[in-house]
Amino acid sequence: MVKTDFGLDLRIEPEMPKKKDFKIGCIGAGFIMRDCHLVAYQNAGFNPQAITSLNREESETVAKMYNIPKIYDSWQELIKDPEIEILDIAIPPDKQLEVVKAAAKENSHIKGIQVQKPIAMNLQEAVEVVKTCEEAGITLGVNSNMRYDQSMRALKSILDEGLLGERVIASIDMRAIPHWQVFLQKYDRIEILNMGIHHLDIFRHLFGDPEKVTAITRKDPRTKFEHIDGVTQVTYQYADDFIATTLDDVWAGPRDEDCEQDYYIKWRVEGTEGIAQGTISWFAPTPTPSTFEFTTKKYPNKWFRPSWDKNWFPDAFEGTMAQLLRAVETGTEPEISGRDNLKTLASVEAAYRSIAEERTIHLAEVLKEID
Repeated sequence: MVKTDFGLDLRIEPEMPKKKDFKIGCIGAGFIMRDCHLVAYQNAGFNPQAITSLNREESETVAKMYNIPKIYDSWQELIKDPEIEILDIAIPPDKQLEVVKAAAKENSHIKGIQVQKPIAMNLQEAVEVVKTCEEAGITLGVNSNMRYDQSMRALKSILDEGLLGERVIASIDMRAIPHWQVFLQKYDRIEILNMGIHHLDIFRHLFGDPEKVTAITRKDPRTKFEHIDGVTQVTYQYADDFIATTLDDVWAGPRDEDCEQDYYIKWRVEGTEGIAQGTISWFAPTPTPSTFEFTTKKYPNKWFRPSWDKNWFPDAFEGTMAQLLRAVETGTEPEISGRDNLKTLASVEAAYRSIAEERTIHLAEVLKEID
């Protein structure tokens, strides 16, 4: 528990399920599973029981690291294991629909599925993933893990308390160089769909759905394959005149020994009664806690700077699995449900339409396509 000087619990820890021993089947054994999901699950006391990937040797290595008893040669074999209750999918998003459809068709033992963000590479396939799970009675959660970054959790707590007053403006400023996975070279939608989606989703989580979306972009000189969006700016506009804007700079300067590096993700929220700001720390080069500070007229002339030992990567992944297990346990919707996350994908789609059509897009134009 992390509290402010005046006793407010910032609720940075996720709420855990009472039942932690749901048997989890892990599909994928790469970085995100090996160094994020499974580290977090081990710390939380969750129960991975099977793993598979495209590389048997890699699966065996990861299984040994985390004492996972079952190793399968394919996901088709893993989903047929009658003991597996939860599927945790960590493969490229363009492959997730196939896995979800197969799991829903043949396997009544599967109670919940966690997919990566984005759910799919386009809105239509994402809708199909969600409807497939709904029709099969499978609880679907989405690994939108920035919602469990500790600074974002703390920010949500002070917003809920009204400590910043009426909202005025919010911003995220990212200067970082993501690793674009090889499979992305088949697509031309890059930054907004695969990195910026974090920021568009967290704005929705903190502030609700916008009325309008405006986006501009330029290509990233470092990214050699064809793409629409490299360096991007996306702005949400709300009915109360509030705006939330994100600048995602994946160029971030020359990456060579002749130029100093300065990578960061900074955020700031301003209201009529106060200011909150901080940084979000990535996994590399070493895990470092995100930072958070705020000042409010309700407690005059002071900055509050709580801190913690947790990190976005890998600790946020405790929360994304916990919210799915709690939903399965209680028969309720997950906090990051597939149905809700379609609105994030709709925001992404609105941003791409804004770029293509050089205009502001009303989110309602896109939302009517997922009803």
